[in-house]
Amino acid sequence: MAFSEEDGTNSGTSEAGEDREALGKRRRLGWAATTWLTFYNIAMTAGWLVLAIAMVRFYMEKGTHKGLYKSIQKTLKFFQTFALLEIVHCLIGIVPTSVLVAGVQVSSRIFMVWLITHSIKPIQNEESVVLFLVAWTVTEITRYSFYTFSLLNHLPYFIKWARYNFFIILYPVGVAGELLTIYAALPYVKKTGMFSIRLPNKYNISFDYYYFLLITMASYIPLFPQLYFHMLRQRRKVLHGEVIVEKDD
Repeated sequence: MAFSEEDGTNSGTSEAGEDREALGKRRRLGWAATTWLTFYNIAMTAGWLVLAIAMVRFYMEKGTHKGLYKSIQKTLKFFQTFALLEIVHCLIGIVPTSVLVAGVQVSSRIFMVWLITHSIKPIQNEESVVLFLVAWTVTEITRYSFYTFSLLNHLPYFIKWARYNFFIILYPVGVAGELLTIYAALPYVKKTGMFSIRLPNKYNISFDYYYFLLITMASYIPLFPQLYFHMLRQRRKVLHGEVIVEKDD
C-alpha cells in the first residue's frame, strides 16, 4: 500500500515522540546520526513543499489538472526515490522501525511512481493521480516536519495535532487515488502486455503484470483497515494520553 502513515521511520523516535522511551532512544542515537536525520527530514520537508507550491502554481496558471503530473514529475521522482534512504536508516539501526515495514512502505510508493504513473503515460492526466498526489504531498510535509521538530526537541502542538489528525481524511483519499489509478491502468496493461513474461521462453517462467496489479489492488482490502485503525489508536495515545492495550492473537 503506497499511502503510508508510518511512525518513527526518520526521527529515531516512537509514535508518541515525547514518551520517555522515545527520548531515551533519541539520546542513544549520537550526534552524527541525529544531525543526519535532522538534515534528511529538513530536506524532505523542503522537497515536498516545493512540490506543493509547483502544483498550486500550475493549477492557478492552467486552470486544469491535465498536464500537472508532467510538470512536477521530476521533483516527485527525485524525492520519492530519495526516500529509499529510510530503508538504510532502519538497516543501520538509527531509527526503531523494522526494515520490513519501511521496505514495504517505501517500495510501494516507488512502485506507484515508477511502475504505474511514469510507465503508463495514458493515465497521467487521470483525476485519480491528482488525488493521491495531493494526499501524499500534504501527508509528507506534515510527517517530515513532525520528525524534524521532534529531533530538535521543539515540537509545536499544531504540527503534532496535524500529524495525528490530517491522516483521517488524507489516508482514505490517498488510497482511493492509488486504487483508481491502478484501475485506470488495467486496460492499457492488458492490451500491451507490458512487463509481462510469456511462455515459452528459455527460463520457463511466466509473469502477467495485469494479474499482478489485480492482486495488488486486492491486497488493499486487508491492509487498509489494519493500518488505518493502527493510526487511530496512536492518535488516541498521543493526543489524549490513552493507554492502548494490544490484544494477543
